Amino acid sequence: MKTFTYAAVSPPGHGTPAMAFGKHVIRMMAANTGGALGMLEAIVPPGEGPPLHVHEREDEFFRVLSGCFGFWCAGDYVELAEGGCIALPRGVPHRFRNIGETEGHLMVVVTPGGFESFFPIIELCKPETPEQIAAVAMDFGLTFLPDEDRPGKDRKVA
Repeated sequence: MKTFTYAAVSPPGHGTPAMAFGKHVIRMMAANTGGALGMLEAIVPPGEGPPLHVHEREDEFFRVLSGCFGFWCAGDYVELAEGGCIALPRGVPHRFRNIGETEGHLMVVVTPGGFESFFPIIELCKPETPEQIAAVAMDFGLTFLPDEDRPGKDRKVA
């Protein structure tokens, strides 16, 4: 992996679409940042979002570009609308859901980079069973958890 010594740029309208678990647009690959970070946009229909999961390798930063989202992290819950931001630490169970009535958009930054490749790989491999999805996820240090594994009662933090 090369070092991160030059600006990494993603002009408007550029990016690599990935149609896996909804629509994602990969805006910046770890290869362009010396592995420092990856960035993607997630387009999330109302009521949708990933199940409870844990990233072992990277921290995540989310900025709500449009819509309204609920974020669960450990026992905390927060709702964020357009312009809101949240950072979620690696190793901690979390999930999010579009709690609005319209399609929502998120900017997601992962650090270090690498996880942004998960969605194109899922699109390419087309796993069909939960076990096949879990096997791909494991290669990315990602584990999906049953929702009942969520610790404690959620406490609203904002």
